[in-house]
Amino acid sequence: MEFARSRHNAGADAVALLVERFGERLRSERGSRASVARIRIEGRVVLVAVPSTFMNDSGVAVAALARRSGLTNASRLVVVHDELDLPVGRVKVKSGGGTAGHNGLKSIHAHIHDSGYCRVRIGIGKPPGSMSGADYVLRRPGKAEAAMLQTALAVAADAVEIVCTEGVAAAMNRFNAEAT
Repeated sequence: MEFARSRHNAGADAVALLVERFGERLRSERGSRASVARIRIEGRVVLVAVPSTFMNDSGVAVAALARRSGLTNASRLVVVHDELDLPVGRVKVKSGGGTAGHNGLKSIHAHIHDSGYCRVRIGIGKPPGSMSGADYVLRRPGKAEAAMLQTALAVAADAVEIVCTEGVAAAMNRFNAEAT
């Protein structure tokens, strides 16, 4: 994977960690433009996916999977993604809202026409100096920052589990109030 262990891949890495926890593997699913797993969280089957498209086109995969699985209510969708506007390692949960310039979220909005989904946001911090956001997210973090992000990936996976078992409000109360 071209962007493995980069800041750009934080969401995909957190999803892969979640799938591993449940003893499953992400597998390419024909026609979905994504790697997919079905995990069971407290008795409920949860479809988990990582788009195989470029991040800027992730809405193509999300829309296809939503159609195939009969998902008609965006509030049942959870998107895990990197977030420049949060400090490195901070995880927050949000329901609905804008894209904050995130091209992956813009693509999802454009394809599902609904912004009411849940987001699990993984802070990657702002680029230093005059470095562009694109250059920053595509670079691998240094050792100390990578350790902080690794911890954040586990917290993000926890957040997805809480969203699935207790709901978005409970996850927001828990993860938005505590420092990670």
